[in-house]
Amino acid sequence: MPRNNKTRRNVLKTIGAGAAGTTLLGTASAQAAEKGDYVVGVTDGKAKGLAKRKANSVKHELDFGAQGEAVAGNFPEQAVEALRKNPNVKYVEPDGKMHAIAQSTPWGVDRVDAEVAHANGSTGNGIDVAIVDTGIDSDHPDLQANLGEGVAITGCGDGGFTCFFSGNSNSCNEEWDDDNDHGTHCAGIANAVNNSQGVVGVSTEATLHAVKVLDCAGSGAFSDIAAGIEAVANKGWDVASMSLGASSGSQAVKDACQYAADNGVFLVAAAGNSGPCSDCVGYPAAYDTVMAVSSTNESDGLSSFSSTGPEVEIAAPGSNINSTVPGGYAEFSGTSMACPHVAGAAGQLLADGYTAGEARSRLKNTAEDIGLAENESGSGLLDVAASLGYDSSDD
Repeated sequence: MPRNNKTRRNVLKTIGAGAAGTTLLGTASAQAAEKGDYVVGVTDGKAKGLAKRKANSVKHELDFGAQGEAVAGNFPEQAVEALRKNPNVKYVEPDGKMHAIAQSTPWGVDRVDAEVAHANGSTGNGIDVAIVDTGIDSDHPDLQANLGEGVAITGCGDGGFTCFFSGNSNSCNEEWDDDNDHGTHCAGIANAVNNSQGVVGVSTEATLHAVKVLDCAGSGAFSDIAAGIEAVANKGWDVASMSLGASSGSQAVKDACQYAADNGVFLVAAAGNSGPCSDCVGYPAAYDTVMAVSSTNESDGLSSFSSTGPEVEIAAPGSNINSTVPGGYAEFSGTSMACPHVAGAAGQLLADGYTAGEARSRLKNTAEDIGLAENESGSGLLDVAASLGYDSSDD
């Protein structure tokens, strides 16, 4: 499809910070929680009830199945200390923040041979892809035909004047609408409609679901992220694309990822934008249940901003990717942009009958060797056509 490099007020902005990657993964530990905000993981109903009684306010009640339950809320410090001593409390952790992996400003679909898959009828039809992010523009002509139900853990426009003064004042027609830009950009990479305008996604006929866990500034509490992942599993959706992260982990988010994986969800996340660095993959990408994706540029080199480490399983295009944003199109860069390439590819494999685990292995086994070190690109560069058994050698 022809590209439209329409300039918008948000094209040059970064999400939640200054330059791309400077306030996100690896620059410091995850942003501190608001005073008194904690997530309390429990092993039984009695401990859960105790946590709820001791809370000043309860934000989320989370159920991770075999991983246990958790209560997120605001707690007095005295209660926090008492809960930590309770043998039926697994953990008490600050409810810190995760952020949309920043972008600086898409050729990627062609490079991973997704158009070969399209020509052979592989479009992701029948698969549900959740974009766990800042939301999705409900009116975008390149996304609207593929949009399904959304979930708002954080409501559109909840930041109020913060959103307005930061320049994030997109329309909120749905609670899960995108008041930032980031989630809409990722949605277009994964699954923009093949409609002879704008851009085309790696898959083109999957059903997109906005799971809004990040606010207009691109930030969300650990418990918000966990609640979003829990919702993906409970809805029975197939793929969770997570272009977000923090430099330190959260037990609640880890439990949510395990719960989703146990329920057959394909989990993929951006490795992070802390590069150049080594062994600096962020969370949730670093969890075993999640496929971590690094970023490459148009020369098949590692993007300068890309985090690397032993957790990286695959690489995908992430530099200067043109995709959808509310009201138009824009180029962004980041491992955030690499992640939904893999989400779209996973959707096509699941549509062909692969399980999440089989799809993960298939993507790694068919990746293209582009000469990068294993900790930089894992098994290599994503090759959508090869993963589906199509010949793309002449493309």
